[in-house]
Amino acid sequence: LGMIVNPVNSVVPAMAELYKKKGLDPMKIIGITTLDVVRANKFVGEIAGKNPNYINIPVVGGHAGTTILPLFSQDKIGK
Repeated sequence: LGMIVNPVNSVVPAMAELYKKKGLDPMKIIGITTLDVVRANKFVGEIAGKNPNYINIPVVGGHAGTTILPLFSQDKIGK
């Protein structure tokens, strides 16, 4: 189950708990946030002096601080 929600870091764990109570596999849930990708693209665009609409930095991991990981090397401008 892919969930595009806000705040992703609160709603996804709540849904995982609901899945557990229903006997479903909570590991089948992922949170999707475009906001982090847009932020990474804008950051790289500002640094590189390029239009962020032509940048695509994938972001994996959590939604904050120590767990969020923008994959700058996956975009030719972000390298």
